[in-house]
Amino acid sequence: MEKKKSFRARLAKNIQKNWILYVMMLPVVIYYIVFAYAPMYGVQLAFKNYKIKLGIMGSPWVGLDHFKRFFNSYNFSLLLKNTLGISIYSLLVGFPIPIIFALLLNYIKNRYLKKTVQMVSYAPYFISTVVICGMLTIFMNPDTGVFNTILKALGMEPMDFLSKPKWFKSIYVWSGVWQGMGWSSIIYISALSGVDYEMHEAAIVDGATKLQRILHIDLPSIKPTIIMMLILQLGSLMNVGFEKVFLLQNTLNKQAASVISTYVYEVGLINSDYGYSTAIGLFNSIINMLLLVGANWFCKKFADESLF
Repeated sequence: MEKKKSFRARLAKNIQKNWILYVMMLPVVIYYIVFAYAPMYGVQLAFKNYKIKLGIMGSPWVGLDHFKRFFNSYNFSLLLKNTLGISIYSLLVGFPIPIIFALLLNYIKNRYLKKTVQMVSYAPYFISTVVICGMLTIFMNPDTGVFNTILKALGMEPMDFLSKPKWFKSIYVWSGVWQGMGWSSIIYISALSGVDYEMHEAAIVDGATKLQRILHIDLPSIKPTIIMMLILQLGSLMNVGFEKVFLLQNTLNKQAASVISTYVYEVGLINSDYGYSTAIGLFNSIINMLLLVGANWFCKKFADESLF
């Protein structure tokens, strides 16, 4: 009891002393309570045969029936394969490129060139997903698109890239890399700014090349940041962006563009099967949670770095 009282007293004193910081935190806390925790009340739909007239509490329980239905569905393996395929492809390509870009940018000596490159690389991030997908559709038009114009100039046959399932993953991933590379590199640029330059001066005196300085000074210095970002990305591995997939999806490439997030939209909002769609979304979230915990454990055990 005394420990609880002393803790409460210290907390009250801290709040009184730093009340302005707590006021600044309040909007964020309210946001997560309203949009992240309060909606969790609806998770019970995954275990119920939801009827609008009966409401959430009045609908009958069905246990794990929705999960069994999803696992036994004809397109379960296709959805899982496409979701994991796009996610792993995005991770393998999209994770190291911002690190490499930040390292290269860190060695540009000309201040104005560095600022210009940063500005140009950040700009695509602020373009909306709808506009990006519209640009991709125009650029890959089989008649007037810039890519097919280049193919024609090289004497090759034009191709409707967006109608070919084999090209969908590459279009999705590489357009995402182009859009997010500059923005994702900001955290690594910030981490590199904290590297002690005396270490670089000592390495230069010893005759170390830039590549050796990157491998033995820069990368070890930003290792905690890299591992933290890797754990966070692994924890959201199953979260393939719905908007971009949905906007680039068509009847011809749907075999490669059908992912869990678009399937949840189809069965939930279009077919009004709310219990089934909630079960699929819950399955997706549980897999992400397990990946996050597993990645954190692995990094803590083998790299001595972790989130928690």
